[in-house]
Amino acid sequence: MDPFADLLDGVRARTAAFCQAVLEPPWALRIADGAPLALVMTMRGQAWVVPDGGEPVHLRTGDVALVKGLAPYTVADDPATVPTVVVLPEDRLRTTEGVDVTDELLRAWRSAGAGADGTTVVASGTYRVTGDVTARLLSALPSVVLVRRAEVEGPVMSLLGSEVGRDGPGQQVLLDRLLDLALIETLRAWFARPGSAAPGWYRAQGDAVAGPALRALHDDPARPWTVAELAADVGCSRAALARRFTTLVGEPPMTYLRDWRIALAADLLRSTDLTVDAIARRVGYANPFALSVAFKRARGTSPARHRAGDAAVPPAREPGGGDSSRPRAQPASVVPS
Repeated sequence: MDPFADLLDGVRARTAAFCQAVLEPPWALRIADGAPLALVMTMRGQAWVVPDGGEPVHLRTGDVALVKGLAPYTVADDPATVPTVVVLPEDRLRTTEGVDVTDELLRAWRSAGAGADGTTVVASGTYRVTGDVTARLLSALPSVVLVRRAEVEGPVMSLLGSEVGRDGPGQQVLLDRLLDLALIETLRAWFARPGSAAPGWYRAQGDAVAGPALRALHDDPARPWTVAELAADVGCSRAALARRFTTLVGEPPMTYLRDWRIALAADLLRSTDLTVDAIARRVGYANPFALSVAFKRARGTSPARHRAGDAAVPPAREPGGGDSSRPRAQPASVVPS
């Protein structure tokens, strides 16, 4: 499996969280649902995504935005429009005065047609994000990723747009699957754009040396890899592998492997009942002691304390540079149309 697929494995559309809103200006929705990742698509008209403390991001018809992080933000017809409705967890809607209007608004949105020329139709959905492995993907993203319509036009987005307003058998399952595919399409378009700030592990996947090396490490992290063995597997010299991998990925192969093993171990500790010994062997450590030493060095806590929820240090740094444990403001990144 390639690194992108591995890191996406813990991201899934959240059931019953994809809906369509038909809105007449002026309008503004305060999004405070605590979702770690959300998708916003303008199916008609235009909208603005306004992060708290960040630059407003303009969406035209067909554009798609991914919004990362638990912090509230606003989606509006204009950055200056004051929100009147707050979107809460579990798809609850209330006015800024605290009145629950969930049933009323959802019913109105479902029954509304395209309306007048000024009407905006916005589709949005949220994702569950689990584990340290997927956190490595999110750490590579800015707070808002904006991809223009020309970059994501295709059957997935067209089908998603046509299905969001329907109510047929298996509809929610279909929407969830389409929303997962829409996320992949959006991320691929953003990572592939000219001048992309895509992380090194993504750019390196297409390289004749670093790409196979990355896939080998992801396919079999428990193998007792050395640079020499990895180079032999790829079919090049140790020096060529070390140089090419480090240049493209941003760190040496064994450093990348160590961080990948620790991320896998962290997820297994939280998501399974496997013993520390079993987890150590699954991710490439000879025994629990070896894993504990490496884990504490990387995370500042022991595997047992991490499993109990007492991790003293946030997840390890993003592979290929940067430190995901250090919060930082990031501007929106846009794929040119």
